[in-house]
Amino acid sequence: MVDDVLPGSVGQGQPLRGASLTVTSKNFSENIILGQMIGLIFKAAGAEVLDRTNLPGSISGREAIIKGDADAIYEYTGTAWITYQGRQEPIADPLEQWEAVRDADVRNGVTWLPPSTLDNTYTLAINRRDNARYGLRTLSDVAELSRKDPSAVTVCVENEFASREDGLPGMEKAYGMDIPAGNIKKMDAGIIYTQVAQGGSCLLGEVFTTDGRIQAMHLDTMADDKQFFPHYNAAPALHSPTFEKYPVIAKLLDPLSARLNTKVAQELNAKVDVDGRDPHGVAKEWLVKEGFIKEGG
Repeated sequence: MVDDVLPGSVGQGQPLRGASLTVTSKNFSENIILGQMIGLIFKAAGAEVLDRTNLPGSISGREAIIKGDADAIYEYTGTAWITYQGRQEPIADPLEQWEAVRDADVRNGVTWLPPSTLDNTYTLAINRRDNARYGLRTLSDVAELSRKDPSAVTVCVENEFASREDGLPGMEKAYGMDIPAGNIKKMDAGIIYTQVAQGGSCLLGEVFTTDGRIQAMHLDTMADDKQFFPHYNAAPALHSPTFEKYPVIAKLLDPLSARLNTKVAQELNAKVDVDGRDPHGVAKEWLVKEGFIKEGG
């Protein structure tokens, strides 16, 4: 990273001066933005930063952290618990989920810092015009409507979500939904948002809670009131030897995680996925606006 940035509310005294650190991320907008934020804060704190964000898939970034090819990433608790650590049952309490992930990853040489409330998990969405009629707020509300008026509940989902036990079948079972098979439409993820916004082939659609299109397309999302879906809270995951050498990293990133939430993620993701802006620029603009770092000059 070549940005000329200075400490703001974090990084005073540039405690990482002389450090050479590598940041990484997965290859979707939100995670790239978060990776850029780590890098910019490290840079403002005096480090030389190598940008290795936008790696394909989840495993690439994970392996880079374990092997020490990268020093820091924003990882998701649900992904770590289910995908990396091979657990079947998510933990309902988000903090307990993070604690379990943190404790299990010690042996892998990965140190987890405290999580944000940014929770990139599944839910169903409806456009606000249609919801003015139905007043749906929770997945339990959807279940009640499916029992009272089965023909009203049409749902657009991805193929994978339609068949996974932690997807549609499990959600229907957990909430006692009764959705006729003919009312379930399978399609690509990007089309789902458009279909729900138009209110055409589906009343509700599978979405990710932090997706920028939720706000841009004026959609309402359903609260997972029975906590069926795993929590995917974003938290910094570090190569443990790096953290042992530079424990000040916690003081740099904890305030950032404390400020991040699902609404902030939606707004930032929309700047990239809806407005077409560069993730690095979006991350830097927000960090400066929030006072974490300052522009150099």
